[in-house]
Amino acid sequence: MKWFLEESNDLSAMIPFSWVYIMANKNNTTLYVGVSTDLNTRVWEHKTRGDSSSFTSRYNIDKLVYYEGFDQIEKAIERKKFIKGKSRKWKEALINKLNPSRNDLSHEILKKYS
Repeated sequence: MKWFLEESNDLSAMIPFSWVYIMANKNNTTLYVGVSTDLNTRVWEHKTRGDSSSFTSRYNIDKLVYYEGFDQIEKAIERKKFIKGKSRKWKEALINKLNPSRNDLSHEILKKYS
């Protein structure tokens, strides 16, 4: 994955400020595209189904399959809108670049950014 600050030598600048992410259900039949400034907390909220009436709760979407980091929330929101406007086939190709086996990446995020 290409990070927004990969040219930077400042290690403190390497933790993104905001995120675009894609979550899926167990069988990868339903996708959800979201944006957050706190990816760990947001993924936890999806997994614990705090709002039982939400889209992700109704469709059992609790597996993080893709994420991108950004230095500004505006860039993340713009990217989210771009991804949401694309076809399912395009989104699957995007996911496959990072995570072809569709593993749950939430543990990876917890290790890297907690």
